[in-house]
Amino acid sequence: MPQKFHLSLLIHAHQPCGNFEHVLEKAYDSSYLPFIEHLEKHPKVHLGLHYSGPLLTWIEQHRPEYFVRLKKLVQSGQVELVGGGFYEPILVSIRPEDQHEQIARLAAYLEKHFGKLPSGAWLAERVWEPQLPTALASANVAYTLVDDMHFLAAGFEPEELFGPYIAEDRGKAVWLYPGQKALRYLIPFGKVEDVIAYLRDAAAVHPCGVAAMGDDMEKFGVWPGTHEHCYKDGWLSAFFTALEENSDWLEVSTPGAYLESHAPLGRADLPTASYTEMMEWALPTRVRQRYHEVLKEFGARPEVLSFLRGGSWRGFFRKYPESNLLHKKMLRVSARIAAAPAHRDGAKPSDELLQARDLLLRAQCNDAYWHGIFGGIYAPHLRTDPWRNLIRAEAIADRETPGALAPRVELLDYDADGANELLFTSLEAQALVKPNDGGTIATLDFRPAAATLVNSILRRPEAYHTRLREAAGKPATGAVASIHEQTRVKEPGLERFLRYDRWPRHAFRVMIFDPDRTHADYEILELREDAGFAGGVFTVKNSAPNEAELFRADSPPRTASKLPA
Repeated sequence: MPQKFHLSLLIHAHQPCGNFEHVLEKAYDSSYLPFIEHLEKHPKVHLGLHYSGPLLTWIEQHRPEYFVRLKKLVQSGQVELVGGGFYEPILVSIRPEDQHEQIARLAAYLEKHFGKLPSGAWLAERVWEPQLPTALASANVAYTLVDDMHFLAAGFEPEELFGPYIAEDRGKAVWLYPGQKALRYLIPFGKVEDVIAYLRDAAAVHPCGVAAMGDDMEKFGVWPGTHEHCYKDGWLSAFFTALEENSDWLEVSTPGAYLESHAPLGRADLPTASYTEMMEWALPTRVRQRYHEVLKEFGARPEVLSFLRGGSWRGFFRKYPESNLLHKKMLRVSARIAAAPAHRDGAKPSDELLQARDLLLRAQCNDAYWHGIFGGIYAPHLRTDPWRNLIRAEAIADRETPGALAPRVELLDYDADGANELLFTSLEAQALVKPNDGGTIATLDFRPAAATLVNSILRRPEAYHTRLREAAGKPATGAVASIHEQTRVKEPGLERFLRYDRWPRHAFRVMIFDPDRTHADYEILELREDAGFAGGVFTVKNSAPNEAELFRADSPPRTASKLPA
């Protein structure tokens, strides 16, 4: 019996912590439910599904009947549920103990509700770094999926990417599937016959190989135009039918099932990478614009494109200091909880510390730390959720640590920018003062309400603002395209609001300007303020748990100011 070519699909469903209820309801009705309904009608289509913890818990509470249907698909072997970090963190951005707990928590949840421990893990945003095999293997993960771009950046040829490889770090190994970008764009935006033709061509060269694709379930119903395209116009049904009709040469396998019967193609030592679009988004705006022009220039030369890639996911910490500040708060809270006596002494953690751990893990949900097509860090509700959880978690850690509730001030490089800040902490508040940015307050937390009172984001140029200006007045085409190829606005005339701040939106910035400046000048950012006072470096003259005195060397004595904690 001749061996068949394989298609292995890994479909990922996720909603951020703190998202609106109506968004989850719409996503469920538009995508998650009809996708499963179509799977039930095509039992020969086997695939892997990954659901993030926030989405699973919402479905469990609000749509429990979905679990019943999903469990039947799992028990029949048609669906393999894949693990990962419970709250969908970028694994390389969190501490090792948090990595392990995130993965273990989702594995335990899947075993409890669906009867099977996962062998694979979804890698949030497919952000890969070379040390990940240790983290994954230590958490009993056998395989994950990254993008073909990861492999191309390591010197692989495109024809080598039709099978899994082994990635190893310090003696720990995991299997890696190379996800095909061509399939990501064909499914579901190309014609069904074009998808089959792509697979048939690959099968002719790699008769027992596998073409893998991992992407969002939301592209099957949530992305603009895709619900009508996939379900009303019948694309998904036609696709599943075509897969079944070509079963004489094509087998649609779950990722785990393919690994059970096939050997790896070899070793893969991959560099830091993510999918192509993510690495472009991570670039500073001006660089991203130039990079985009280079991509357009060499778009027809795949032999050149394999050598072109953008930045790393960590670049968002430089691009968005607000993300960096949130990230450093998260790392600090993780360390504070780990240092609490009940954790440190090996005793069973109190219920309060267990609650703090959950709040911390929830705050590691990746969406608020970056920005690409969707709101991300620009969405106030997504920023607020991790800040609120971190404030609550840190307050619990302080209550569990003797002496930690007394007012205190620390001099430290809180945000890892090379300059020291002053961190004031008391029972009711915490404030981070930045002497090197005009003596401003970068964060101000009111702990009893778990509220961050400084939670605004710098208005800055983004690469797509150019497209927004160009799109003004242009009619929509109505064609269904990948979200990466669309320019959509919620209302006309948004381009008139494209104004950009000169300073981070911290509190208590000193703005000294000529008295003839007006409110209209303020609105259009034309105050022409003294830059030294607004964003210059202030010297810390003295500090105490309840106050600090800052001054500028070139300022008259009367400009020195005391900042209450």
